Amino acid sequence: MEVIKTKNEQTMTVALTGRLDTTTAPQLEAELGDSLNGVTDLIFDFEKLEYISSAGLRVMLATQKVMNKQGTMLVKNVCEDIREIFDVTGFSDIMNIE
Repeated sequence: MEVIKTKNEQTMTVALTGRLDTTTAPQLEAELGDSLNGVTDLIFDFEKLEYISSAGLRVMLATQKVMNKQGTMLVKNVCEDIREIFDVTGFSDIMNIE
C-alpha cells in the first residue's frame, strides 16, 4: 500500500493506493501518528484503494474518534466494493463518505 499525505495548514489529505489490510494497517496507523496534531480537516482519498479489511476498518475508526475531538473527517472517491463494506459494517452511519 502507498500512503501520500498532503498538508495545507490545518487540512490534510491522505491518498491510499492498493490494499488496506492486516499487513498494511499498521503502516497507515504509523503514518498518521502525530500527523493529526493541529489538523481540523482530514480527507481520505480512496480513489486508488482496492480493498479494506477489518484491520483497516479499525484504523479508520480510531482515526474518526480522534477527528471527532478536533475537527472533521471525510472519506471520498470510495469504490462500490468498499462502499458496500462501509454499509454492511455501519461505518456509513458514523463517517462522512462521499
